[in-house]
Amino acid sequence: MKVMLVAAEASGDALGAGLARSLKAQRADIELVGVGGPKIAAEGITSPFDISELSVLGWIEGLRAYGRVKARVSDTVAFAMRERPDAVVLIDSWGFTIRVAKAIRAVLPEVKLIKYVGPQVWASRPGRAKTLAGAVDHLLALYAFDAPWFEREGLPTTVVGSQALHVDMSGADPAAFRRARGIGDDAPLLLVLPGSRPGEIRLMTPVYEAAVARLKAERPGLEVAVMAAGTVATDVTTRVAAWPFRAHLVSEADKYSGMKAATVALATSGTVSTELALAGAPMVIGYRFQPLSYAIMKPFFTGKYATLFNHAADAEIARELIQKDATPERFAAEVGRLLEDPVSRADQAMRQTAALDLMGREGRDPSEIAAEAVLGVVAGEGGS
Repeated sequence: MKVMLVAAEASGDALGAGLARSLKAQRADIELVGVGGPKIAAEGITSPFDISELSVLGWIEGLRAYGRVKARVSDTVAFAMRERPDAVVLIDSWGFTIRVAKAIRAVLPEVKLIKYVGPQVWASRPGRAKTLAGAVDHLLALYAFDAPWFEREGLPTTVVGSQALHVDMSGADPAAFRRARGIGDDAPLLLVLPGSRPGEIRLMTPVYEAAVARLKAERPGLEVAVMAAGTVATDVTTRVAAWPFRAHLVSEADKYSGMKAATVALATSGTVSTELALAGAPMVIGYRFQPLSYAIMKPFFTGKYATLFNHAADAEIARELIQKDATPERFAAEVGRLLEDPVSRADQAMRQTAALDLMGREGRDPSEIAAEAVLGVVAGEGGS
């Protein structure tokens, strides 16, 4: 059996690596090929090209990158034609993977196509559920609230759960994290997580810098740490080095210790919000798009919240400051409120944890369930 994985961004690369491990554990004779980043490569899968250029944010940026994306779609399809897999698993990255799915279907109609992570149709453009149903054979959804949207369109769906809900934080050591950086046990610590895409770093980091400057002016004893995600670590490091106040840089290796050590977190919307909630860190969430991209996209937003646990709870547990609300003044005010009020911090952390339970925090490893589903679809036990 040969399965091809396609991941175009860091988040998909991590999911693909977990799926690859589980597939190999469940079927010793499986051959895995595909497109991915360093984590998929660590599982012995050599990508035909570097996926870093495919991390595109927003519609206008997508238009600018259209030629590059189109070329990589062609490269991916050509790779599939050479490898002739039994199934292709298309991981996250809606804009890229839906193009790959349609193109592979046209030239290799016998190959089973499986989408791992559906588009967030509950938040925007619900018509994508019908589009996906017409392009692939099976969906591996992360959350139970995803499934009905796609099943209504006739797409067989397996809810596997989110890997972010099953992160092992047992090795996290918040006390050691603070000691290594000379941060006192009782000192307030703000953890800033500016994102994992180049566009997010470019748009959000200057706003966070200005917000933290305000907070530091009011609270000289405030300690600040900034998460430098692997895919954008160099960019973040360069930007933070120019800040007019000290900020500790946090590597991927210390991420969970930093989350547990934080008094409050200021984070760009994404999977990291779920990880912060698991760590018990109260947070404020922000996001900005390029203005023209946002103007085009705004009419398509149908969800009330951007943060998954807010959506699951149908309540703004963590304050969301999006686009025009994502200002240094608003960030400083909301973070400052949490820094000053330990009761509010404890209440928010408790409510975040309860919302994670609604999202399916308990259960088996999602990668194991996803691997079982992929093998079942290839064997003809699922799919359309």
